[in-house]
Amino acid sequence: MDVIPAIDLLEGRCVRLYQGDYEKSQVFSENPVDVAKQWVDQGATRLHLVDLDGAKAGKVINLKAIEAIAQTISVPIEVGGGLRDRSSVQQLFNLGVQWAILGTVAVEQPQLVQELCQEFPQQIIIGIDARNGKVATRGWLETSEVLATQLAVQMQELGAAAIIYTDIHRDGTLSGPNIEALRELTNAINIPVIASGGVSSVTDLLSLLALEAQGVTGAIVGRALYTGDILLKEALRAIGPGRIQDVPPNLDFSSFA
Repeated sequence: MDVIPAIDLLEGRCVRLYQGDYEKSQVFSENPVDVAKQWVDQGATRLHLVDLDGAKAGKVINLKAIEAIAQTISVPIEVGGGLRDRSSVQQLFNLGVQWAILGTVAVEQPQLVQELCQEFPQQIIIGIDARNGKVATRGWLETSEVLATQLAVQMQELGAAAIIYTDIHRDGTLSGPNIEALRELTNAINIPVIASGGVSSVTDLLSLLALEAQGVTGAIVGRALYTGDILLKEALRAIGPGRIQDVPPNLDFSSFA
């Protein structure tokens, strides 16, 4: 299972929000490129970038920071926030971004999602951000009447590569992932699900590992990495490639004489 460090961009800086509240942001670094390099140096094989300004504005705002990260690091990155037209998605792919994460348009413009999935196969991920089971849009500032599972099924049919599921009430709170909601989601669809929101410890990651067989293929970790509650190298050893439960036994050894 992938452990995917999150880099949230607000006014060119690396921040974390509490439950998606822009008024409750905490700056962790003035230089997102240094942060990205730090996570890659510690073993990250993928990074998750969110343009928080873009999510509110409806267009890519932190383009310079995204471009600098994409040009500096060697691992694939996924980017979301404000991607509401084809040109914005193409712009990111031109920079070397591997996956574009669509959120608001999944609810408001499903036809556009279908067109993008056809044009960029396996590169369109749908970000479903839920508040009490209902999908939030426009930088989490609005809540629709669309159910998260309902939207996930629709997006799978349109060709989405994966779903990133975020429980807004748990995001940035270190209160643990919403296992029940993730289980419900994976029971409804067959494409990969990446968990986001609330991961506070390696124990939380191990609880997600129990859902791997159902389709949870990764976990996005934000605040817990920045506060030191989770050390990336330890997280990778716990649930990443080569984790201890995947190491084959030494069949040449016997405790019996």
